[in-house]
Amino acid sequence: ITPEKNVSPFDANMAYDAGWESIIPYTSVEMDEVKTLVQDAIFSRSPSASKRTGIFFGGRDCHMAMEMLDEAKKAMVPPFEISVFADPSGAFTTAAALVACVERELKSKFQQELKGAKAVVFGGTGPVGIATAVIAALQGAETAIVDHFSIDTALEFAAEAKKRYGVDLRGTTAASDADKA
Repeated sequence: ITPEKNVSPFDANMAYDAGWESIIPYTSVEMDEVKTLVQDAIFSRSPSASKRTGIFFGGRDCHMAMEMLDEAKKAMVPPFEISVFADPSGAFTTAAALVACVERELKSKFQQELKGAKAVVFGGTGPVGIATAVIAALQGAETAIVDHFSIDTALEFAAEAKKRYGVDLRGTTAASDADKA
């Protein structure tokens, strides 16, 4: 399910490569349509058969994907439940892998955890960047997001992350190499 006009070919390819037998895309979906789509999926099968059904929330907007995921969870009526997963633009899985790799390197090379470390996320206002920053902050890192063009954008994204996910991010900008240093 995506609010976008088209399903991402990347998402469809990943699903097929992961072994999905069929994919039925629902595009241009609005929030008020999520409940009906989910309930059509859960009530069309027995509870035991529902284990073979899942809904993937894609698109480009991380916050919208999470809102749709939350709406889908509210639409479940136990024992009629299906798996739901959000990964807009592959941002969540990419961010999780990135943070896991950083954690591994911190432990192996510096005997340090992410908790208490300082993290600077360049591209922090893009889908992968904001997801990376939120995960790092949830792991206890003092995290800053960097926007290439606008301090206002970085501050807006930091405030939105605080409101939605309860994390404190610092917003900053860095257009030049000197700024980045």
